[in-house]
Amino acid sequence: MTGRRGAEGEEDEGAQGTVVTPSAEFPPLGPEELPSLRRIGEQWRTPPAATSSAELPVDPTLRRLDGRTAPSRFGRLAPIEMFRTDEPGELVATEHAYVPGSRFGRALSRLRRVLFGPPLRSTAVLYERMRKLVALPVLSSDLLSSIAYGPEAMLGVLLLAGSGALSLSLPLAALLVTLMIAVGTSYRQTIRAYPHGAGSYIVASDNLGSGPGLAAAAGLMMDYVLTVAVSVSAGIAAITSAMPALTTFAVPLGLLVIGVLLAGNLRGVRVAGNIFVLPTYAFLVAVIAVLLAGYAHAAGRGFAPVPPPPTAAAEALGLLLVLRAFSSGAVSMTGIEAVSNAVPAFRRTEWRNARTTLTWMVSMLVVLFVGLIVLIHLSGLVPVPEQTLLSQLARQSFPSGPWYGLIQASTALILLLAANTAFNDFPRLLFFMARDGHAPRRFLHMGDRLAFNDGLATLALAAGLIFVAFRGHTQSLIPLYAVGVFLAFTLSQGGMVVHWRRRRGRGWRRRAVLNGVGAVLSGLVLITAAFAKFTEGAWVVVIAVPLLILLFRAIQRHYRTLHRSLALQASPDGAGAGTAVAPAPLPGATEPGAAAEAQELPQQVRHLVVVPVARLNRASLRALAYAASLGQPTLAVHIAPEDAESDRFREQWQAWGNHVRLETIVSPYRAVIGPLAHYLEALHASRPDVLLTVVVPEVVVRRRRHQLLHSRTGQRLRRALRALPGVVVTNLPVHLGE
Repeated sequence: MTGRRGAEGEEDEGAQGTVVTPSAEFPPLGPEELPSLRRIGEQWRTPPAATSSAELPVDPTLRRLDGRTAPSRFGRLAPIEMFRTDEPGELVATEHAYVPGSRFGRALSRLRRVLFGPPLRSTAVLYERMRKLVALPVLSSDLLSSIAYGPEAMLGVLLLAGSGALSLSLPLAALLVTLMIAVGTSYRQTIRAYPHGAGSYIVASDNLGSGPGLAAAAGLMMDYVLTVAVSVSAGIAAITSAMPALTTFAVPLGLLVIGVLLAGNLRGVRVAGNIFVLPTYAFLVAVIAVLLAGYAHAAGRGFAPVPPPPTAAAEALGLLLVLRAFSSGAVSMTGIEAVSNAVPAFRRTEWRNARTTLTWMVSMLVVLFVGLIVLIHLSGLVPVPEQTLLSQLARQSFPSGPWYGLIQASTALILLLAANTAFNDFPRLLFFMARDGHAPRRFLHMGDRLAFNDGLATLALAAGLIFVAFRGHTQSLIPLYAVGVFLAFTLSQGGMVVHWRRRRGRGWRRRAVLNGVGAVLSGLVLITAAFAKFTEGAWVVVIAVPLLILLFRAIQRHYRTLHRSLALQASPDGAGAGTAVAPAPLPGATEPGAAAEAQELPQQVRHLVVVPVARLNRASLRALAYAASLGQPTLAVHIAPEDAESDRFREQWQAWGNHVRLETIVSPYRAVIGPLAHYLEALHASRPDVLLTVVVPEVVVRRRRHQLLHSRTGQRLRRALRALPGVVVTNLPVHLGE
């Protein structure tokens, strides 16, 4: 992909390769692999069996004489077109091709369509994006909802030094507003520099290296998981503040909310966005109403502050306590990076719409945060265990009428749905990490609704476990919250400083200074949160981040080994068409069967077909017939528990005609799988260049309950032989009539 030029003329290198499409699950061959593929093709010699479509026993285009696509067993009553031809030589599966064959499977498919909607075509990824008015509530729900617990977290720490320490809330709020504006401005620059995805992982990896990038990813992953847990716990707290009788059901209610969020996001980005639009705007209206009513009451008394209720000091007022309060209030900024991570989810022009949305978000955050802190100061309110500060303000502003209930309902909804920001960004982060080999490749896969189903399920499971472990207590979760998110903030902004220094375009110094300020302030909050809240639970994140980095590196090492094993290698010393191209040697390449697994050309492959035969019946005779039809050397193996049974089986074999070489193995300890697997391994050890194909007859029953009546020896043998290199295990099904 060619980088695009920004308004200042610099080319965006960071944008390369960050576009999210379903095809990312199938990366193309590397530039060095395509020439190797051509050389392998030149050496390919077709075996005697004809492979041209004209001589195949079936028509691969599935065309019938009347020109319609041939129906499958689903079209017994009326022809159903499972495939259509859009271009010559290419079939396109229709929706009917995804319908399961069993009655139970079809029922599940119908239920899935009801819950999550019909499947979407891959081309719909261009339209499953959000416009600004939808993206604002979806991506700002986490950021804006944090004002419902961020100010309370800061004041709760200050209150430990007595009610007199609450006067520090105003200067601390001023510092936090400075931090909000600096980080918000920095992320605006990041979005412009990386118009196809500006997450902390991408920025840090691109400019600081793999280690800082993985550290940012680990911090973000912790942040997203805790975002779900904290948002849900705060939402449940808002509900129990209005209805204390539900306090005992806090944990089940929280898990139910996480499940609903998962189901909503499995329906796709656009549908999930439309679901969460109204609650966010309702919360904005509710908070603005509280602020207007509260300031109207304060104006009636000349804006004279109401003294807070006297509270005895539990700790001495010192620098450490002030820093703890500052870092606790900084959780009001969580979610500010959501827009930069979700740039590909915007409609075109993505980066411009993302920057506009981010500006709106930060502006609303500053106004609401300052408005609430000042109003709490004027009202003389303090945090109490049984009721949130926002609930106290709502009761004070609207002592009668239905308004208090509406405000609490909107607050609970926004807090519960704030977790949706994490459901948008966590799967996308895993996508980028999987693309680079740092996460399992299954996270590259898009589901039938173009959502990253595996990433969504992983987030829901992790958040649910943490929510249960902390019993949905918000104040216990917040100390874990700031470390991960500000680690990502710091590395992202530090990476942008390096980015501007490398590019040195017009105005690069001013941009580097802005990102540098954001990095320094974020770093201060990170250090403060890590030290001040270490014993309160931040140690969990401090330990978890390095462990996650080690896990990411181990995953990448595995994929590197896999790539070296499977990648097409160049011919050594420019060998000509007569030389086979083999993979590079790997650790363990001297194991038996490695030579057979290195065969890439038909003329290199040497076969031995092995058929395990327990008794001579229709299933085993069909397996023997199938093996003999391949035209390759064939060996039958029988495991007998004693000599007498071995002799009887040989007599039966002679009566059949002894058409295939038979080898009997007496197993006096009556085991079957172990001796057979070791025998096949010994065969391979004697001839590592021979590819063993084991044909196992398998009885297939029509009813599931009948499976309990069979020993399933075939599946056990398949599992035992899976670890053997150079061995192909194929099951030959034999279907029962009833």
